[in-house]
Amino acid sequence: PLSSFLKKLFFISIVCVVTLVTFFLAGTTIYLNSISVSGGPVHHHADFEIWACGKEINLEDPTGLSNKIGTSTVHEHNDKRIHVEGVVVKKEDENIGRFFESIGGKLTNTSITLPTHEENIKFTSGDMCENGNAGFLQVFVYRVLNDTYYQEKNENPMNYIISPHSNVPPGDCIIVEFGSVKTKTEKICESFKVAEKVGKLKGEIKPSQTR
Repeated sequence: PLSSFLKKLFFISIVCVVTLVTFFLAGTTIYLNSISVSGGPVHHHADFEIWACGKEINLEDPTGLSNKIGTSTVHEHNDKRIHVEGVVVKKEDENIGRFFESIGGKLTNTSITLPTHEENIKFTSGDMCENGNAGFLQVFVYRVLNDTYYQEKNENPMNYIISPHSNVPPGDCIIVEFGSVKTKTEKICESFKVAEKVGKLKGEIKPSQTR
C-alpha cells in the first residue's frame, strides 16, 4: 500500500538525516581537536577582582538560562571567575584581554572598559579619581608554585594567558586596579584567602625564589 511505502520512506529519510548530522558533528569535533592548541576540550579557571579608585567594580549580571556573560568558550557566571571551557583553537583565546572582549568590555595595557549593571565604564591611565589623584591601570597576578603563592605585577596584562588549572588555587588570582602606582597590591581573591586559612596554601614567596 502507498501509506506503508510513505512510512518507510519517511523513516529512511529520518535515519539518513540523523546519520549525516552525527557524522558532521563528529567530523567537526575531530577537526577542531586536531587544529586546537589544547588538543581537545579544556576546563581552566582564574579568579579576579577589579578595583577602581578604591572601590570594587561589579560586572554586569548574567541573564537567561545560560547564566553567563561572554561566549560558550570564555565567560563569567557572576562568580568573579574566568571560565575557559571547551576546545581552545588559539592560545590567545586564554588571555585576559580576550576574556574582557568576550564579556563586552576591553582591556589594553593602559585602559579598561567594563560592562556594569547601568552602563559600560572606562578607566584610562591618567584619568582623575574623586580624591583628585591620577589613576593608572595596573594588573597583579597571584600564581602558585607547589603549595605556595607569589605575586607579580604584569606589565603586559592584555596578553597574559591564565595558568592551565581547573581549580583556583592553583589557578591564578588576577587583581585589576586603577589607582596610584604601586609595586604590589594588598588585594587578594577570596579563594586564595580561604585556601591559606585552611592550610591548603602557604603565604607569599618572593618572585626570585621561583626562578
